[in-house]
Amino acid sequence: MEENVITTEERKKELFYKPAHAAAVMDDEAIAQADSFCEGYKDFLDAAKTEREAVEEAIALARANGFREYEPGAYYPAGSKVYYNNRGKAVVLAVIGALGLGEGARIVAAHIDSPRLDLKPNPLYEDAGEAFFKTHYYGGIKKYQWTAIPLALHGVVVKKDGSAVRVRLGENPEDPKFVITDLLPHLAGEQMKKPLATGVEGEDLNILVGSRPFDRSDAADNIKLHILDLLNRSYGITEADFLSAELEIVPAFSACDIGFDRSMIGAYGQDDRVCAYPALMALLDTEEPEKTGVCVLTDKEEIGSEGNTGLNSDYLRFFIEALARSEGLSGGEVLSRSCCLSADVNAAFDPIYPGVFEKQNVSYINRGVVVTKYTGSRGKGGSSDAGAELLAEVRRLFDDAGVCWQTGELGKVDAGGGGTVARFVAGMNVDVVDVGVPVLSMHAPFEVTAKLDVWAAYKACLAFFA
Repeated sequence: MEENVITTEERKKELFYKPAHAAAVMDDEAIAQADSFCEGYKDFLDAAKTEREAVEEAIALARANGFREYEPGAYYPAGSKVYYNNRGKAVVLAVIGALGLGEGARIVAAHIDSPRLDLKPNPLYEDAGEAFFKTHYYGGIKKYQWTAIPLALHGVVVKKDGSAVRVRLGENPEDPKFVITDLLPHLAGEQMKKPLATGVEGEDLNILVGSRPFDRSDAADNIKLHILDLLNRSYGITEADFLSAELEIVPAFSACDIGFDRSMIGAYGQDDRVCAYPALMALLDTEEPEKTGVCVLTDKEEIGSEGNTGLNSDYLRFFIEALARSEGLSGGEVLSRSCCLSADVNAAFDPIYPGVFEKQNVSYINRGVVVTKYTGSRGKGGSSDAGAELLAEVRRLFDDAGVCWQTGELGKVDAGGGGTVARFVAGMNVDVVDVGVPVLSMHAPFEVTAKLDVWAAYKACLAFFA
């Protein structure tokens, strides 16, 4: 009897690992669903350019899907949908599972802050017939990328009497825009000799906001006065009110399709709203899960998750503990039995700049959501490093649900690196792994993602919550 002969290609298919191109394994209906899902995502990007706006949008979507604000001390039976708003800059949402919290929770944590420019406490000044706002950049940026592009002003001014004034200027077609000027190439010889990191200094990121005087006199600060007069007429604020304001400068671009095939999305703030939106929508679409599903959209990740709205604080732990007490459980035992996807982006391979990537361990666009075992820098500094048991569970879960997924590292070992909220969730004794969308031009004012990867992130979170 002849033995069955296995060909080399058959054996390779059996033993080799090779993530598939998402478009190759998705049928036309699934691709159409992905494209449709991304229309809502683009709307979210345009509406939620700051963490405050993202919280407002998330709560509005949640309330439309039956969620109600969490009431401390209340008991919530299986199927209950609640949310907790932390100071208007972070939000936790939960769907109570049939098994209760005794079996732990399924947590997805994404951040809703993005690199930007913040106005300084005393921002407005006049120089050489022009008025400017001084800024302090927030998060990791390439400073030169923020010059000579249209900018918008978002935020809140809280006056001394406690009343709050919302500001959102530069997004509508009829709105004025703002800009950081740059040197013309004819005179930029010395500037262009500098390294990219110092070609534009942080103190030079000043926003041009006006050039006409209040009146025709030669009084000092006449242009500054004109700007303050306009602000006072529009918003009822004075210069002193800048001292108690959170005003952010963001790109005035709208989210749009990229490419002849419309396969990608270009927009500001996709790190990390490209994970926050799929995570949110997955929880909103979760009905009667076995385990309690929790989605946390958090602030301050771009500056180390510090502060009481970042995950280096205790607000998520306090929320879980409160839910646990209502079931007669301790927060510690619930957290220790919980599992978390730290939903954050990874760097997509860019063939124009291949030198910083290690091709065998890098993520690519259109190959699905990225499972990142560890982040950190160089020797895994600042990473939680997920355990093998959790990774095996995630592999099974995603494969069984038909989720397109891949693995990836954040560049070559000694090329740099970065961190996520995973280590802070792990600090609560929760099993956690990073899972997110690959991004081109990460941290630039205009980032690029693939629609099929956004859809894969939604499917991954949906499978995790189910």
